[in-house]
Amino acid sequence: PVQSALFLALNGLGSSVPCTPAKRSQTFFQCLQWHSYLRAPSFTGPYPHFSHGAACLHTSPAATMPTVSVVRDQLFEKMGRSYTDDEFQDLCFEYGIELDDVTTEKEMMRKEMNKPEEAELAQQGAEAEEVLYKIDIPANRYDMLCVEGIARALNVFKHGVQPASYTLASTPRPAMQRLTVKPETALVRPFVVCAVLRGVSFDAARYKSFIDLQDKLHQNLCRQRSLVAIGTHDLSTIKGPFTYEALPPDQISFVPLKQTREFKANDLMQHYLDNDLKLRKFVPIIKDSVVYPVIYDANRTVLSLPPIINGAHSAISLDTKDVFIECTGTDLTKAKVVLNTIVCMFGEYCTKPFEVEPVEVVDAAGQSTVYPELSSRELTVPLSAINGTLGLGLSADAAAQQLQKMQLGVEVAADGSALHIKVPPTRSDILHACDVVEDVAIAHGYNNIPKRIPSVYTQGRELPLNQLTELLRGECAMAGYTEVLTWALCSRSENFDNLRRQNDGTAVEIGDPATAEFEVCRTTLLPAALKTLGANKDAALPIKLFEVSDVIGASEQHETGARNQRRLVAVYCNKEAGFEVIHGLLNRVMEVLGVPLTGTDPALESKAGVSYSWAPSQDPAFFPGRQATVHAGGQEVGAFGIIHPEVLEKFDIPFPVSALEVNIEPFCFDQNYKSLLHKI
Repeated sequence: PVQSALFLALNGLGSSVPCTPAKRSQTFFQCLQWHSYLRAPSFTGPYPHFSHGAACLHTSPAATMPTVSVVRDQLFEKMGRSYTDDEFQDLCFEYGIELDDVTTEKEMMRKEMNKPEEAELAQQGAEAEEVLYKIDIPANRYDMLCVEGIARALNVFKHGVQPASYTLASTPRPAMQRLTVKPETALVRPFVVCAVLRGVSFDAARYKSFIDLQDKLHQNLCRQRSLVAIGTHDLSTIKGPFTYEALPPDQISFVPLKQTREFKANDLMQHYLDNDLKLRKFVPIIKDSVVYPVIYDANRTVLSLPPIINGAHSAISLDTKDVFIECTGTDLTKAKVVLNTIVCMFGEYCTKPFEVEPVEVVDAAGQSTVYPELSSRELTVPLSAINGTLGLGLSADAAAQQLQKMQLGVEVAADGSALHIKVPPTRSDILHACDVVEDVAIAHGYNNIPKRIPSVYTQGRELPLNQLTELLRGECAMAGYTEVLTWALCSRSENFDNLRRQNDGTAVEIGDPATAEFEVCRTTLLPAALKTLGANKDAALPIKLFEVSDVIGASEQHETGARNQRRLVAVYCNKEAGFEVIHGLLNRVMEVLGVPLTGTDPALESKAGVSYSWAPSQDPAFFPGRQATVHAGGQEVGAFGIIHPEVLEKFDIPFPVSALEVNIEPFCFDQNYKSLLHKI
């Protein structure tokens, strides 16, 4: 059902409203979030108050595209012509963005303040009557988060204007501004990139756009400054070389922006928590850190305390001509994208348009790198991939022309079979050939792609394994068990040590895990079920839980190096172990599957060709002498028994527990006992 919903949403089906490319992307990500919500830890049955013991992923509301408010007349001036509202809306539709609203500053203020009194608002002056366009921008088009980027993109798209060429000033290394990173910054925000814009001509509109772009980037790509924070400074008020350091908060003192007195960094954090609604939300990013990041100039003047606030000494103004830009963060790639976006958008106001002065950054290891990196990335896309995906018959020259409308540099291969793409620094959203195909579709026009009846008829249906899963879920629920949905990732200790099992090397490990709780892909469902019991030990007894889900194991026979296996786990917790209860569930499951117990029904065994049995086992997770393995079709398919007391202690469970875990894939067959499993 989820896959079907994604398909329908992505193709704009079931709606008479035209589906723009931007809306397609928005709907797609909404469906992905909906899918994540469906798979979040949740419980059904008689214990709705259960909570999972692991950290819970709080799914945010459905993702919405950034909305950029631009002054209509300023936008039209940059585009070199005027449009009616309907004409501009059609142009936005063609490009894959959307004109969301046409309003004025006065109307926006009235809505925000919820005050209908026009007399008070009329005093705001003629500027309040400027018509504003609120434009929805795709979330990955960071180059269109300001009026400069929107006008530039639409001019190239509609009017054939040549895309801007972004260059670095030929400044010799000794003459470059330099910023040195201290090793202590690795404790808090290890990365920084910088650049200088020389001879910038600010007026009120440009200055406002400059500030607004930083706010939009902070909200979007920078993830509320947690990944990247931007600092901009008047270079004439500071002196290089600069240093990026991390110091205890009581050793940092400066006058922050919009303040008149000096604060120590720890006092400043508390001041913002108590008094500043805007900056309050950023304080927790570094508040509990033992050191705070800080940037100094050669005179030990504080430029900024990232990601919170800049210093008042280097604040930019309308009179600023040279702007020093620094972006600190925990993600170097995103920091470079943010820096490129800012300098490319506002480089047009420099004395030499689109020329950026580089800055040398010396990292904690002593390695020197020059930023920003404005070179174009190269990508080769076969023409057949474009035409095959879109169902078009474009020539190489025609496809190249369409891509040039999207600000991409293109060279046609000598034999015309491929396109060599040069991706400018503003188009960080181009990551793969499919992104190039999408740009061709936008430039060609989605509505211009011919409609065809598919040459192959297919009928969607539920996978047999999922049908079997639904059957067993219903049966377990009717047996009085409550379903749980748990994480597919866990820690090594939970997967092995807590179960008294040896790490046999079959677990798929997560490279550079963000948390110790998510180190490996689970190879068994049992730890998550026991962890859930431990987190809900105060619930009324007996507690009966089950889950039907996948485990992941390493596999050299599979292309991905790993394979999924669908399993059923059930646990029974009471004052007594209840071995017979979990044994009864095993018998009931096999009865529903039509698999007889070995030796009980020779006729059915002969017809099915499969039966199940159990045999004593030595699994260290279970109590000795109170456990067994389950066998079917000549292979071991599961185990059940009373959980070992040491395992119960590891999961903080005070009562005896019996558990069952069975691989259900061998039982995915039709009424004639023919396997329905298919390689996907």
